[in-house]
Amino acid sequence: MPTDAASLLDARGVDAGYGTMQVLWGVDLDVRPGETVLLLGANGAGKTTFLKSLVGLIEARSGHIRLGGEDITKMRSSDRMKRGMTYMSELAVFPDLSIEENIRVGAQALGHANPGARVDELYSLFPVLRDKRRDPASSLSGGQRKMLGIAKALSAEPKLLVMDEPSAGLSPLFVKEVLRALSSLQGRGLALLIAEQNIGFLEIATRVFVLEGGRIRFSGTVAEMSGNEELHRAYFGLK
Repeated sequence: MPTDAASLLDARGVDAGYGTMQVLWGVDLDVRPGETVLLLGANGAGKTTFLKSLVGLIEARSGHIRLGGEDITKMRSSDRMKRGMTYMSELAVFPDLSIEENIRVGAQALGHANPGARVDELYSLFPVLRDKRRDPASSLSGGQRKMLGIAKALSAEPKLLVMDEPSAGLSPLFVKEVLRALSSLQGRGLALLIAEQNIGFLEIATRVFVLEGGRIRFSGTVAEMSGNEELHRAYFGLK
């Protein structure tokens, strides 16, 4: 598949794994500026491994990864972050730090000229966090911790936010809260890449890639996925 010159993130032919175990085979995925891409797959499909290869936590064995047209395949994680890619893992926050300390971490790591102003902007997006800003993150509910994780990742002012299973461990009610928060970020110029097995995230997706057994089995719009009989049976009947 040829490289899309308009892509913000462009990964081609990515192989990755751990030791002698190969997890990914020739994965192609791209994210365009400002869009929301869902990487859908069951547990064990290779979603986390792929995200870790994108952000530099593990090395891609072959293939290439470009961000904003620049080859970042061999670049350190910290340098990828400085170029506009932020990663939100399932854990998302530092539980022993206060809410405000968590939010300031990303801004300070990048030497933000005015981290206080950035914190205020994020409180306006997530007002529930302002009221609890001096409390430890461990005191928050599951849904609120995810909100804090999103705010912490956004403190670095990324161009692309890469998220691993934001619904993990949440009740359906809290999943809806997370979806509302992510929906509020759309249209602000921020691109989202979300790895999930919860098909509820299709409602905010621009495009979807289906990862199965370490290989991309489908890429296209949500409507195109819905029209694929095999994928419809595999996913759309699940809740």
